Amino acid sequence: MEIVVRDNDIDQALRALKKKMQREGTIREMKRRRFYEKPSEKRVRQKAEAIKRARKLARKRARLEGGN
Repeated sequence: MEIVVRDNDIDQALRALKKKMQREGTIREMKRRRFYEKPSEKRVRQKAEAIKRARKLARKRARLEGGN
C-alpha cells in the first residue's frame, strides 16, 4: 500500500491511509487478529458473516425486483 505525501501534509496523508485501510478491511483484520481465535469460534463467526452477506444480498435483490 502506498500513499503519496504532498506538500509535507502529513494529516492529509494519514486520512488517505486510514480510508484506504478501511476500504480494504485491514483495520478489521488487525482488530480480529489481536487475540487468538479458537477454530470453533472462527467457524461460528464465518458462518454468521456468510448469513449476514446472504441476507444483505437478498434485501438488495428484493429492492431491485420490487422497483421494476
